[in-house]
Amino acid sequence: MTDMNESDFQLSSYNYDLPEERIAQYPPAERGASRLMVLDRASGKNIHTVFSHLPDFLPEGALLVANNSCVVPARLFGRRPTGGKVELLLLTPPPLLKACAVAEADGWSRAQAEVLLRPSRSIHIGDRLTFGDSIAAEVLKRKDFGQHDVMLHWKGDLVECMRRIGKLPLPPYIKREQSSEDMSRYQTVYADREKSGSVAAPTAGLHFTDELREKLRQSGIGWAEVTLHVGYGTFSPVRERDIREHPMHSEYVEISPETAAVIREAKASGRPVVAVGTTSCRTLEGCASVNGGEIPDGGWHGWTNIFIYPGFTFRVVDHLITNFHLPQSSLIMLVAALCGRERILSAYEEAVREKYRFFSYGDAMFVR
Repeated sequence: MTDMNESDFQLSSYNYDLPEERIAQYPPAERGASRLMVLDRASGKNIHTVFSHLPDFLPEGALLVANNSCVVPARLFGRRPTGGKVELLLLTPPPLLKACAVAEADGWSRAQAEVLLRPSRSIHIGDRLTFGDSIAAEVLKRKDFGQHDVMLHWKGDLVECMRRIGKLPLPPYIKREQSSEDMSRYQTVYADREKSGSVAAPTAGLHFTDELREKLRQSGIGWAEVTLHVGYGTFSPVRERDIREHPMHSEYVEISPETAAVIREAKASGRPVVAVGTTSCRTLEGCASVNGGEIPDGGWHGWTNIFIYPGFTFRVVDHLITNFHLPQSSLIMLVAALCGRERILSAYEEAVREKYRFFSYGDAMFVR
């Protein structure tokens, strides 16, 4: 927990100037070629290096914990009953839909899902929307901000249907259509296809290559994986002037018994735990927050809506690998909780001066 004052709770305190040209629109030419800012909390200094040199800066015997959720092409384009166009973004993770699906005739299945629909004003309760010949949705309920409850129908495997006809929901600050390379580059090399449930990539993991992971293993650095299905709420702005009043979105997480055992052993032996990304951090701290401050023996799964901001006491995570985040976002507040608001804003200002690339396809930071 860092020292804090009342300014730490004011939304306006998390703003910074970012020239639009610093927002990365494409991934680097080669995976792993990004820059890395090492924010050293002990010395107060920042070190500028490249991500492939990460092993040189990790504490001895560290355990890296990464999010293995796989991004799905959850953006579907179809037709309304009138023949007009409709766009659907699936918000409920497909693994949860498949777990509660009801079998229908001829290989079809159905389950209730939460979605975003556009154009929302043209959608009516009871409309049946069609997306190709393998996915349909019956509108059940209208909610806020374009969200709807629908009865989703699909034929065969839901994720495979989406891969055939869907597009990746690239972040709103990427001002272009999906390109052919996004299907591979907006995905970590360790993404588990059995964990296909995210609508946004756990972007800190995009910097890792198989070669770097092998180098980490040879250096005695541990590796464990958790699952958090990243929801579209990760892009939702904090709207409350007092950030403590912000209603945080919920995301589904899983920590396997094997991963729980590795993390518990690391904590018991004093080995530092490094969260690869804010999603891994939220998984670990969200789990600990409802389980007596630790990762329970046997693992855990469920929903977390943990909101981490200055004043938060970290129970599991010691260090963080992360990208550079939007002004006034819940993610920059999480990083501020680990190293202090003024410290992180100063580092961001330095990153702008040094022409770092920002956001999902941008450069990385290691808070040690």
